[in-house]
Amino acid sequence: MVTEYVRMSEDEIDQEAIRRAGKILREGGLVAFPTETVYGLGGDALQPESSRRIYAAKGRPSDNPLIVHICRLSDLPAIVDEIPPQAQALAERFWPGPLTMIFHRSSLVPTETTGGLDTVAVRFPSNRIAMALIDAAGGYVAAPSANRSGRPSPTLARHCREDLDGRVEMIIDGGQVGIGLESTIIDLTGDEPTILRPGFITRPMLEQVLGEVQVDSTIFTADSHQAPKAPGMKYRHYAPRGELVICEGNRDDVISYINREAAARGLLGHRTGVICTDETRGAYRADVVRSTGSREDELAAARELFRILRDMDSEGVEFIYSESFEEGALGQAVMNRLMKAAGHRVADVSGPRT
Repeated sequence: MVTEYVRMSEDEIDQEAIRRAGKILREGGLVAFPTETVYGLGGDALQPESSRRIYAAKGRPSDNPLIVHICRLSDLPAIVDEIPPQAQALAERFWPGPLTMIFHRSSLVPTETTGGLDTVAVRFPSNRIAMALIDAAGGYVAAPSANRSGRPSPTLARHCREDLDGRVEMIIDGGQVGIGLESTIIDLTGDEPTILRPGFITRPMLEQVLGEVQVDSTIFTADSHQAPKAPGMKYRHYAPRGELVICEGNRDDVISYINREAAARGLLGHRTGVICTDETRGAYRADVVRSTGSREDELAAARELFRILRDMDSEGVEFIYSESFEEGALGQAVMNRLMKAAGHRVADVSGPRT
């Protein structure tokens, strides 16, 4: 398969290319496209074969649910069993935007799209290219991140090309995404609203609308054997090819530990890398040192993380050491991705307490 590659911006949408892309999706093909979070790999959410093609192109387990993307709130009732008042309130505040809500699905949505579940994850993205494509495709586009399963999510179109060239009909290059982390996912089908994946829409923001919101206990734990209710819950995700370790402790201890580990690996002939911030970048000694930006700029850390993980791959890094990013409103979301990428490998390097 030859993958068509087209460029456009939200300010100058190529309507002819969007029409071609919509036709591809309606006919069961696949299109990678930008959203405000990461690039998505789109297929017709209402065609079982399209969802099967998404799983095949990504190498993704078929019990890992896909998110259905819409471009009009009026299209939601057709694909869900009911819209609870909590969902209506969240939609009024955060849609279009980086929030995915889980509903009981209607019979219109095939189980191939939902990973065999009776629930469906739905999002209304704010990116104008995404909205135009969804509209051209008929209104319902299933779209996980546009990468091979387990790899870092794509924040640039070239990341999609690295993973999916020859596997999909079209890649739409809309430039670098604005957020860089996948959407927050909240489950509204249980007794209490529960965050299944943290993201740009934080728990305090959700609680301003809903009151108390729970956080699923598996977000920061090793993968379970239960069927995932939302993308990213069960399987290792976002992983670079090199071995990644998250280093926790006070700043000086973390710097000392990472430099010792990098030196030891280097003596054995291994290529090493460090993920840090502007405040500590000059303190590290490794083959590749990449900063997410200042610790004062949370959005930069979110936006740069996946790009840095891919840079480590392109630089041939075999062992990666990352500072921890637990502080601030987005710290939970960034750490969730890092923990998945590291396979929950964490080194607590705090010195002995006196």
